This record gives sequence, C-alpha cells and structure tokens, in this order.
Amino acid sequence: MKRPEILSPAGDLERLKFAVLYGADAVYVGATEFGMRSAPKNFTMEQLAEGVRFAHARGRRVYLTLNTVPTNEEIARMPDFMRRARETGVDAFIVADLGVLAMAKHIAPEMELHVSTQAGIANYAAASAAYDLGAKRVVLARELSLNDIAVIRDNTPPELELEAFVHGAHCMSVSGACYLSAMLGGRSGNRGLCAQPCRLDWRCGKGDHVLSLKDMSLLRHAQEMADAGITTFKIEGRMKRPEYVAAVVTACREALTGEAYDEDTLRAVFSRSGFTDGYLTGKRDKTMFGYRTKDDVQSADKVLKSLAALYEKETPRVGVSMAFSLTETESALTVSDGENARTVTGAAPEKAINRALDAASAEKNLVKTGGTPFAVTDFTADIAPGYMLPASALNALRREALSELLDARGAAKPWPRSDAPAPAAPEKRDRSRTGALWARFAELSQIPAGESFDKILLPVERITPEIIETFGERLIGVLPAILWPADEEALEARLAALKEAGLREVYGDNIYAIPLTRRRGLTLHGGAGLNILNTEALRHYEEERLASVTASFELSMRGIKSLGGRIPIGAIVYGRLPLMHFRNCPLRAQIGCAACRARGELTDRRGVKFPVECGEKKYSTLLNSVPLHIADKDLRGLDHCILWFTRESAAECAAVAADYRAGRKSERERTGGLYYRELL
Repeated sequence: MKRPEILSPAGDLERLKFAVLYGADAVYVGATEFGMRSAPKNFTMEQLAEGVRFAHARGRRVYLTLNTVPTNEEIARMPDFMRRARETGVDAFIVADLGVLAMAKHIAPEMELHVSTQAGIANYAAASAAYDLGAKRVVLARELSLNDIAVIRDNTPPELELEAFVHGAHCMSVSGACYLSAMLGGRSGNRGLCAQPCRLDWRCGKGDHVLSLKDMSLLRHAQEMADAGITTFKIEGRMKRPEYVAAVVTACREALTGEAYDEDTLRAVFSRSGFTDGYLTGKRDKTMFGYRTKDDVQSADKVLKSLAALYEKETPRVGVSMAFSLTETESALTVSDGENARTVTGAAPEKAINRALDAASAEKNLVKTGGTPFAVTDFTADIAPGYMLPASALNALRREALSELLDARGAAKPWPRSDAPAPAAPEKRDRSRTGALWARFAELSQIPAGESFDKILLPVERITPEIIETFGERLIGVLPAILWPADEEALEARLAALKEAGLREVYGDNIYAIPLTRRRGLTLHGGAGLNILNTEALRHYEEERLASVTASFELSMRGIKSLGGRIPIGAIVYGRLPLMHFRNCPLRAQIGCAACRARGELTDRRGVKFPVECGEKKYSTLLNSVPLHIADKDLRGLDHCILWFTRESAAECAAVAADYRAGRKSERERTGGLYYRELL
C-alpha cells in the first residue's frame, strides 16, 4: 500500500519552503482571492509561481485553495484568475462551490479538482456525488470516526482519493460550515473571514468556553487511518508560524514510518490546553473542549527558538544519476532524474604531474550534493588516462549541472490555452410577483388547523402514510442536514417506503441528496445549506435537475434578486436561522441529555441565550437568539418564501403566517438577518 501523502499548509512563501524542506509531499496555499483564509500574506501570482517552481524542483506538489463561496460580482473575475493560476503550474484546485467546480472544468479541463471539507463530505453518497461531478479527491469532514471512513472507502469508487485532517484546529461546526461569525459580526466564516466567535466564553451549566474545541492530533492513529483508506494526511494551519509547519510535518513523517514523534514539542508549539483525538475513536465528551491559555502561549515562546535551530539543511529526496567524462580537451557532467537531463561542460584538463584523476576520486567530489534536494543513486565515469582536474573545477561542474536540473524540474507545465468565455450575465427574471408561501415544521402538531400553505415541509422521520394522504402533493420531506455513514442505508430504505406511500418531493441541504433522491425517483429541492451565492451554482443545480433552490441566507436580498438562471429560487424569510451543527453537542457534554430534553440553550458572554435543537441525537443545531422576520419587506421576485418553524406553537405559527399574508411588521424582537446588510 502506498504511503499516504503528507499535505502541509503554507500561508506564504517562507512557510511553503519550510514545509517542502522538512518532508511534506504537497502544500496547499491561498492566493489573494477566493480562499478560505483571507490575509495580506497570501500568495500573489508571482509568489505562487516561485513557490510552484521551488516545490516541483523537489518533486512536491502545490494545491491552490478556491474554496470560498463567491457572489456574482466575484465569480465574474474567476475565469481570468483561474487562467493565471493554472499558468503558474499549480497541480490542483481545491473548491467548495459547485459553480466554481463547473467553471474550473470548463476553464482548466486538465486541472485536478479536490472538493473542500466546506462542501460537507460526511457520507459516501456525498463523496460519490463529488466524484461524479469531476472531483479526483474529497476532503472528508473532521467529524468522522475510523469506522465512518472505512464505510465511505468501501462504498466509493477506488479512484476517488480521500483526504483527512490529522492535526490542527478543530471547528465546532460540522465541516466548518458555520454562520455564527456572519450573523453576529457580518464576517462570513464561509468566505474566509471568520472572526472565531466560538472561541469566546460561551456557557452551559457550569461549563465555560463550551464551543471551543481543543486542537486535534491524530498522528498516534496514523497507520489505522491509512488502513481505513485515507490517501492524504492534511495538516491545518495556513496562518501559523513556519516553526509550527516544520514541527508538524516532521512529526507526521515520523508517525507514518512508525517512528516515535515528539508530541510534547507539538503541544508546545501550538495547542489549546492539549490535544484531542477528535471524533476518530467515536468518543464524544467534554474532554474534547479547551481554549488557548497563557501557559500555552508561554510554552510556544520557549520552544520556537530551539525548533528553528533544528531545521537548517535541506534533506536530499530526489534521486539522480551522474555521468562524468574527461577527455583530452574537455570535462563534462550529465545529471538526470529519469525525466529531465542536463549536461554541462567545464574546464579543460591538465596533464597529470603527480596523480591522475581516476573514477573513485571524481565520484568522491561529485556526489557531494549537500544543500540540494538531490541524492546520487548511480554514478559512472569515463576518464582519459594521465589527466587531472582540480577539485574546484569538479565542484563547479556539479553546482552548475544540479542548478540547471533544478530549474528544469521547476518549470511550469505547458497548459493548452483555454479561450472559454466569461460567465454569461445573469438572466433577467420576473421580479414583479410574490412567490408561493412554504412552511417548514419540526413537528406535525405545529401545523395550524385550516392553514393552506402552498407547500408543507416536514422531516422525513416524522412523515407517515397518513400524513402523505392528508397533504398530498403539497408535502415535501426534509432530509437530515447531516447524514453519517451508519445512517445512510436506513435513510434510503425510509425514502423507498415513503415513495411507495406516495411521497414525491424532498428538500436537501447537502449534495448527498442528489444521488440519494435520483436513485429513488424523487424530486429534489435544494436547501439553503447548499449555500448558493452565485448564478453559476444555480446553473449547475439546474443541470442536476433540481426542481428549485433556496438561496443562502448569507446573501443579501439584493444579491438574491440578482441571481439568474431558470431554476426557481426561494429564500427563508422567517425563523431562527441555523448557525452551527454539532456532532459533539455541548449540552450533552456539559449537562447531559436528561437535563436538556432536546430544548436546551447556550449563553454568550453578554448573557444572550441561543436555543439548541436536537436532531434525533445524531447531531444538534445552534439557532439564532431571535427569529428572522421580514414580513414587512418587499419579497417580490422570490419564487417561494419559506417560514421555518422550530419551537413555535401552532398558534404562534398561525400568527406568523398571518403577518406574511398581510405584509405586517412584527412587534416582537426580530432580526432582518443578513438580507439587508452587505456581508464581508
């Protein structure tokens, strides 16, 4: 079995060189646009080209992150950006938005595509969907166990590569799909500007910092993860120091070769009250939680200098052959890595007075490749007898030949030029009419008697044949926002039974819904969890034959109404918006399920309470503190408007519906969400 690739972060050129020199097989980097870690030190195109040359010369690969979710205004710049990026020689694009993925296939069809963890790849249906869309690799959700990974491996094409995080920061929200930063401060975590409000002092019971997880370190499970099917070990931390990169890459390399690595150094260079195994072993409790303390910072200060001193020389990792020749008139050296070969000529020899140059003496001088990435694996010499060449001339030959070989290895790939046009302008839609009124409920008991919504949305686990008969074609079954591998077969069986009972339509927030519903012949409506911010994504979902989509609630209403395409577009217009999904519920960890009874809440540092909903103990969801309510706003131009009821009684649901039918402003505490402010 091939050893898993070690993939290191590189926030700038210095970190890229550290990662490559200390053993990474590949690095992932961000440019000045379209990446998930927005920072001034991200790579310019010139720096990216230099980094690619450096990595390729040493046999390493470079992946460029394009994993933000762009708006229409931003995606118009994407074709030019992709063309310039591919000309630097990068080996792959990492994408999250399916509109960006489709564009990459068009603009750079030869480019390898990796689907980011931001796409929520937590099951084999989602992984297979990504593969069918053109992905060579998927980055799995951090919340998966070893058994989950093995199940995904067994149920996906063997050609699909599986990448997993093995060390670094751990987001509380499943797959890092989080709306908390955007809702509280207007800084989108899905667009590279997370303000990390989860690291603040959220409380539950006697627990503090209950949304802050320790950094995970899974290196002790390296062989188990490789056996489960992980092909790439990913290290988190593009914004961390070069010494961090060097320490973690070294530890990862040692773990994969069965050597003992220094966990104390890893903990000292960066941790949050130590490390956690995350979800890998299936254990979920409050020992996973922690935050960065003063002791953590002081420990890092102590170890950084010693770390820097450890890593000074480049480790030779590229095997080369050398062929030296010495004639009466010329010296020459040919070096080859098996694909590239370079020959240089040097000084003319002199007649030997004392000792003539022989093959052993030439080899002794020429194989000294220290300070380069090369190691001589084969040496031949053809030397005319009776001649000598000084060591300085031999050294000059070696330096020049290896330098030219290094340049040849670092040269960018000659990509065929693409003349693919820029995205078409969004199609004009009819913005004069008011769309249909849909209502989404958590329980059947919430539905007001006699209410005539155009569509009724209920969780599929709540739907019975009797409910199907009652609501008929108005009924839409809501798929779980998060689906774990252990639950896939059961969900498919339930959908089959509901289809047999007459259910025709379902609503899904993740790409896993595409193959799942297609196999069952069900009509799929795309949910807000798909996080659609641009027309290219809409066009993609139209090609996937979705019946409608719900725009991301991170997009302004102006942005929603600017979307083109022919597929019907709706928006959530009422409800406590879901900000995070948890696999390790902080309520369960701190106070236990018995004390919560599926209706718990968290309190932020200002004393504001945020409800937490339980999803059948498979996952839980943090809801916004106040409901979205925009009944008094102009909602014309939306094809459907969704009222999302979570904890409301039937009477409260009826009152909200009446507000929207009358266009009436609510007198209760409410928010306009992000619809009427521009997101950073």
